[in-house]
Amino acid sequence: MSLIRLNDVSVGFEKTPVLREAFFRLEPGDRVGLIGRNGSGKSTILKLILGQVAPDLGTVSLDPGVTTAYFSQFSELNGESSILEVLDGLFAHIKDIEAELAAIDAAIAADPADSPRLDTLIHRQSELFEDMDRLDGWDYQRSIDKVLTTLGFSDAHRACSIDELSGGWRNRAALAKILLEAPDVLLLDEPTNYLDVAGVEWLEGWFRTFKGATIIVSHDRTFLDSVVTRIVEVENFHLHEYPGNFAEYVVAKQFRLKSLESQFQHESELLAFEAEGISDRREAAKAASKGLANQLARIKKSRAPRPVDQIITEIYAGLYVKDVLCRVDSLGKSYDGRTLFRDLSFEIGRGHRIAVIGANGSGKSTLLRALTGEEPADSGSVSWAKGAGMVSYNQVLEELNDDDTVTHAVNAMPDSLALTATKKSVHRFLAMFQFSDADLKQRIGNLSGGQRARVAMAQCLLSGASVLLLDEPTNHLDLSSTQVMERALQHFPGAVVVVSHDRFFTEKVANRRLVFGDAAEISVHAA
Repeated sequence: MSLIRLNDVSVGFEKTPVLREAFFRLEPGDRVGLIGRNGSGKSTILKLILGQVAPDLGTVSLDPGVTTAYFSQFSELNGESSILEVLDGLFAHIKDIEAELAAIDAAIAADPADSPRLDTLIHRQSELFEDMDRLDGWDYQRSIDKVLTTLGFSDAHRACSIDELSGGWRNRAALAKILLEAPDVLLLDEPTNYLDVAGVEWLEGWFRTFKGATIIVSHDRTFLDSVVTRIVEVENFHLHEYPGNFAEYVVAKQFRLKSLESQFQHESELLAFEAEGISDRREAAKAASKGLANQLARIKKSRAPRPVDQIITEIYAGLYVKDVLCRVDSLGKSYDGRTLFRDLSFEIGRGHRIAVIGANGSGKSTLLRALTGEEPADSGSVSWAKGAGMVSYNQVLEELNDDDTVTHAVNAMPDSLALTATKKSVHRFLAMFQFSDADLKQRIGNLSGGQRARVAMAQCLLSGASVLLLDEPTNHLDLSSTQVMERALQHFPGAVVVVSHDRFFTEKVANRRLVFGDAAEISVHAA
């Protein structure tokens, strides 16, 4: 019996379709990776399952008794409680058993050996022991500690109220709660955002023992490879299923696209032939047939593979970059008596793509802020070459003006390549980032989080800066936009310094690694 069923579901918002005739089944033990472009309907599918959105047509049904848990970047917890109090509350039933066992122990100790109720107490005690074994209740405190430790919670984070935590830590707290609840069905929307590599790897290991089913919306390809058993892609308002993990999906989709390309070619030839026949038979239909032929030509042109690399290299053809862009000498920084890094020295040069790797809280983001001057270092120096422009993706994202249009935002930088490259190449570049002509006229304030991230990334890539500083740039981008960004960074003639937990991304992009280890030890080496 399927745990969750979507049967011929269609849904739209304000006359804009999101899903059409969608069919989906979630079986026990399924691990489904749900992928698709920003705004394609992934989160809508999760909301349909949760009952937060009703379908316009079709049905959504859950097996009776199925328990579900939902995590998103906007999950909310009781802000007045600490995360320890929240997680402790999940085991109230076990605490009740512990309290009854303690009462029985006290009664047995107080009663004489020939007490008539002794047998009853011992029998009840045996039942409660069995309940504790079945619920794995003896180690629940250790389970809480293990989850919080792995997700990076310090003693201070555990003790303070959730309202005092940053947005990222509140998300981790919500994830910790869900992992300990272990429901029948997990619905996870970007669960690896704000986790470091160690946290993501632990989550992958946790899934090996999780016996329930899950639907995961994620752009983290290595995580999907490790966890999922099939991929469901939301594309053109429909759901397309591919068996296996993400790597197997890539191969299977290539075959599907080749099949569709061949099918399109045959159909377009037949339609063109039909249009010619109409033109020959009926002079009155000549204009219509020309329109059809022109439309077919446009479709064929749009379906042809785009020379992605050529588009990107045309954009960067006029960007001059010096050999040495920045020198970091004996840099040091501490917080609350804890040394994040000391005596750190390295160069940022033309063509360098440096991945900054390390556990959460090790000082990676602090290093990026020290490079921009946003965070003063305790010792050492950061020396930028004269004229070496630098741009921070996170600052650009934070400073987007809600009243601005996408077009104006992309062209906002004083040295923007959008002002020096040809309009055609810039337009093609933005089209690769999924910006249509209508999108370019949109106000920033009307965009989703993923769309805003694409605007900020396009703005950085077209900024004309010699150095790009990127802190977790894949967190809010869909897979298609991430792939375009990867190609752009590989061709970018300047330097890139990127903090990321996305292993697939860093392995593709980086040619150098700056690794934060224990005791503020940092190693710099080739990737």
